[in-house]
Amino acid sequence: MRVALYARYSGDNQREASIFDQLRICRLHAEKMGWDIVEEYTDPKISGASMFLRPGIQALISDAGCRRFDVVLAEAMDRLSRDQEDMAGIYKRMTFSDIKIITLSEGEVSPLHVGLKGTMNALFLKDLADKVRRGLRGRVELGKSGGGNSYGYDVVRRMNATGELERGDRTINEVQANVVLRIFRDYIDGKSPKAIAFELNRQGVESPSGVHWGASTINGNCQRGTGILNNEMYVGKIVWNRQRFIKDPSSGKRQARLNPQSDWVIQDVPELRIVPEDLWQEAKRKQASLMLPRGEQRANASFRDRRRPKHLLTGLVRCGCCGGVYTSVSGTLLGCSAAKGKGTCDNKHSIRRDVLDQLVLGALKRELMQPDLFAEFCHEFTREVNRLRASAGNSITAAKAEIKKIDRDLDMLLNVILRGGAAEKINAKMISLEARKKELEQELLQSEAPAPMLHPNMALHYHRQIEALHVAISGMDEASRLQARDILHSMLSAIYISPDGEQHTTVDIRGDLAGIIAICRQQKGRPKAAVNGAIAYFDAEFASSNHIASDKCSLSWLRE
Repeated sequence: MRVALYARYSGDNQREASIFDQLRICRLHAEKMGWDIVEEYTDPKISGASMFLRPGIQALISDAGCRRFDVVLAEAMDRLSRDQEDMAGIYKRMTFSDIKIITLSEGEVSPLHVGLKGTMNALFLKDLADKVRRGLRGRVELGKSGGGNSYGYDVVRRMNATGELERGDRTINEVQANVVLRIFRDYIDGKSPKAIAFELNRQGVESPSGVHWGASTINGNCQRGTGILNNEMYVGKIVWNRQRFIKDPSSGKRQARLNPQSDWVIQDVPELRIVPEDLWQEAKRKQASLMLPRGEQRANASFRDRRRPKHLLTGLVRCGCCGGVYTSVSGTLLGCSAAKGKGTCDNKHSIRRDVLDQLVLGALKRELMQPDLFAEFCHEFTREVNRLRASAGNSITAAKAEIKKIDRDLDMLLNVILRGGAAEKINAKMISLEARKKELEQELLQSEAPAPMLHPNMALHYHRQIEALHVAISGMDEASRLQARDILHSMLSAIYISPDGEQHTTVDIRGDLAGIIAICRQQKGRPKAAVNGAIAYFDAEFASSNHIASDKCSLSWLRE
């Protein structure tokens, strides 16, 4: 009778010699039974939870279809598979090919073995997984790592009092920690993960994998906490059980699934902090600004929509007629995308990119925050602060009165306890009153904070900042240009371009700074404009033939 031998070990508390031991005892049994061994199949260091990723068992099943042997011999059923579905499938295929399955532990395998033993093996896997998770959770709650090592840390190996190796301790690797800080600073300065990875590879900085840096190594996945920018251990927090892994029954490959946040185990380890809190929060804000809403990501957002703006005003310029985006219509010209691509807009006016950049920056530098306007703004600002403080006065008075009443109630309850009252119920009431008192005191503390002061040289400081913005944009340093672009995007919300006759183009800029100017130039008796809703209009005349701006440029402020 022809026989095929099968052996496997998973690597969990088993030696590589286990394969040879299994084959040795199977050979002895085959020799004893007088069988001819035609093939030996092995799967070293592979789990028995799935057969899809095991080349040995796949080869055995394939050869069984060709009837190369009459018997499959293994040490036990769990060597073939611990999964009930897989074991039933193997048995069904062997039965179809008139091949018997014999193990040294169970003998000839029958449907009863497949059902009962398969269930026991599946329960063993589940019980083993539960025990591993329980042990890892206990380790995390002691402030130790519950998984692999993160970039920026070294594994600490030491023996405990009983001579056993302690696992999960980490210490900061200063060299790698400096790389982590560099990545965070470069990202905040506007560099993309791809650009950061390129520089690190060019300078020969060793990556976490020991091969090359990639954009995904840095950016990772925010929800899953992967990547340098999302690893909360850098701010002194170990987050465990954020996700779980399950195997796809069709392919046998593991897939990660997010766990509910209520199942996460978070342990503070301040001694492992690498990134300061302000740097971490700034990086998170940067990520949020580059991230599209979840619905848009699936509906209509392509990779191109999520790229960083290449030019100074990319993403801000829109058509004043239809609201569509102004995009490149040639190498240097910007035009309405709806008019160019769809013909649904009549705005045929185009504008040179460099002209628009200089127009916007020049107007900001020349016109915005003039000393007389700044004085008006200070006056309006002070009046608004005083109004808010006056309206808050009533609530402050009420809070102080409530604190006095709470003090009287606490004294009264204390006297009741001293006279032998029901201490348990009274204590609960006193705790509630104390909590309310602390809450009110905190509100009073916040309300008594000093009013923000406006320095009289703020206008001069602003002009210097705009000059620095000019220098940064015209300079050759990529990081400086990226930072300048981000600053400008934070100041402006939109730039609308509208035709004003055949030879003129109106450019109106909307943003928070435009709102400041609108407040400063309010006319008496007119309703106040919202700070974020104001528009500063920059009117420029353009020659339609060469799209070059003339020297004529005026500025006016109107409320929206």
